[in-house]
Amino acid sequence: MKYFIDAQLPYLLAEILRNKGFDIIHTDDLPEKDETSDTVIRQLAALENRIVITKDSDFQDSYLLFKQPPKLLLVTTGNIKNRPLLDLFRRAIPAIDELFGRYSFIELNNEEVIVHE
Repeated sequence: MKYFIDAQLPYLLAEILRNKGFDIIHTDDLPEKDETSDTVIRQLAALENRIVITKDSDFQDSYLLFKQPPKLLLVTTGNIKNRPLLDLFRRAIPAIDELFGRYSFIELNNEEVIVHE
């Protein structure tokens, strides 16, 4: 699977997922970096068939209303330090990646992976 990581998530997450063999773009990889607009992120995700990983609930709204981005991983951990967040992803990403084979909207919180379909 191919993922697009939004600005509120650490760049180290992109490195960890790349090391696991995933095709990753982080907003910091783009010319506008963390100033990249949500519209550009949605367009790139649709164009390159990428799953957006974000904490931004605006993406949830655009997904529910317009199915944009086409696939979404909403991170709802609240304020969490990077180490526990990265550990959470290390544990959950195999299941998340498998679920995206069948579903389009998944949520990751501190306790579980939730499918919204």
